[in-house]
Amino acid sequence: MRMSERAFLTFFFFFPILEKGENVFTVSVFCNDCNPMSLVLFDSLFGSKARARLIRFFLLNPGMEFGTATIAEKTLISKVETTRELARLAKMRFVVEHSRKGRRLFAVNEDFPFHTELKSLVSKLNVHAQSQVFRKVKVIGEVKLILISGLFINYAKGKVDMILVVNNLNRTKLKRAITLLEAEVGKEIRFVLMNSEELHYRLNMLDRFFIEFLEGPYEEVSNKVPELKRFISGLKK
Repeated sequence: MRMSERAFLTFFFFFPILEKGENVFTVSVFCNDCNPMSLVLFDSLFGSKARARLIRFFLLNPGMEFGTATIAEKTLISKVETTRELARLAKMRFVVEHSRKGRRLFAVNEDFPFHTELKSLVSKLNVHAQSQVFRKVKVIGEVKLILISGLFINYAKGKVDMILVVNNLNRTKLKRAITLLEAEVGKEIRFVLMNSEELHYRLNMLDRFFIEFLEGPYEEVSNKVPELKRFISGLKK
């Protein structure tokens, strides 16, 4: 770990937390071999799931301002806890606060001394297919296929983050699952939704979008489509 990162970690973890005398571990204990980094590890490093979510949220949405209520809604953190953590982050100047028409708005401070180091940590996040964050997605209907790429595996060139093939879809559960996923990763998720019939059509037509997705890096969360496995094997020949 570079010296600038060590300095950042010491400052960032002890400055906001010691106000209440809480005990926390230094990040160097955890981070020597964390590439890619899991969401669970990232949350642990910051001593608070709420704080970690807010940090991810602001870093992944640069140049944008949000009110407290919007932040709480998007991160699924209570408004009381959101207000408390925003006050800490503002005190550190990680976020800057503006007032517009009587509304308090917050945005990431890109001049924050350790902005680069934080961006580096977030860039190492990887939501593996085995992660429990996908458990809600598996109950949105008769799930045949879940493939992830893009934001979930830190693949910047990915055009979509997730492909879902679901029969008998429950749209209420889908909305709830996507909201939870977006709160976990800190950014809007780009996904493609289809049923088995559309999937078979795309495979038979050698759909360019689908082929390009499969030729890039991705992970399987769930695959109950035998013909897709044969299709992928054919692409690799």
